[in-house]
Amino acid sequence: MSRAFVRTVVGALALAASVAVAPAASAQVFDARQREAIEKIVKDYLIAHPEVLQEAIGELERRQQEAQKVAQSAGIREMRETIAKTAQVGTGNPQGDVTLVEFFDYNCGYCKRALGDVQALAKSDPKLRIVLKDLAVLGPDSVEASRVALAVAQQISGEKMFDYHVRLLGSRGRANGERALAVAKEMGLDMARLQRDLDAPVVKAAIQDNAALAEKLGINGTPAFILGDEVISGAVGQEPLRQAIASVRRCGQAAC
Repeated sequence: MSRAFVRTVVGALALAASVAVAPAASAQVFDARQREAIEKIVKDYLIAHPEVLQEAIGELERRQQEAQKVAQSAGIREMRETIAKTAQVGTGNPQGDVTLVEFFDYNCGYCKRALGDVQALAKSDPKLRIVLKDLAVLGPDSVEASRVALAVAQQISGEKMFDYHVRLLGSRGRANGERALAVAKEMGLDMARLQRDLDAPVVKAAIQDNAALAEKLGINGTPAFILGDEVISGAVGQEPLRQAIASVRRCGQAAC
């Protein structure tokens, strides 16, 4: 807990106390000595009851999370078609009744952990459509890997592109442009065309579009899943995602 935060709380409580003392007058009518006395009362109270600060912080965090959730839901409703559009990688049933969207980074350890969950869901749920959006937030290597993967997507699609995604995301070590090219070569892709596609405007636009979409939705880390009107952050595991998918089918929301 920072001292600045504590000072802010003390000041706010002191102001509230001064208003309570003289509800008909502005807090500004108190002179420096009176304000100092009020602040000392508040400070002494907080020292005697420090749990009040913890409660205040908890309530602040709860309100911030609720505000973020409301903003994200509004953003999802506004951008639903763009979010559900497959720009790079997709798997599952293209005509599925529920779409699970994941923002990922090829160097995200939690995304590597979540890969198995995504594969299991696609295998066990024949009505599920999965859209994967590359959000390169972990440095230049991630950007280069993303750039190559997007160029690969100009050459292959569907389950073959998902196979490329699995190989690159599941590979050991740091994913970068060199590794992404090596995976493409292993799969027998046209490397001359791939080199040309690296500079294609559509590749640059896809990177920018994914970043702008994530910013619009308040997503700044990976993995981040979208189901219904809700953003589910982190590698939460297969079962919570399965339950959220079932809820979307029942009521259109990740939690009914």
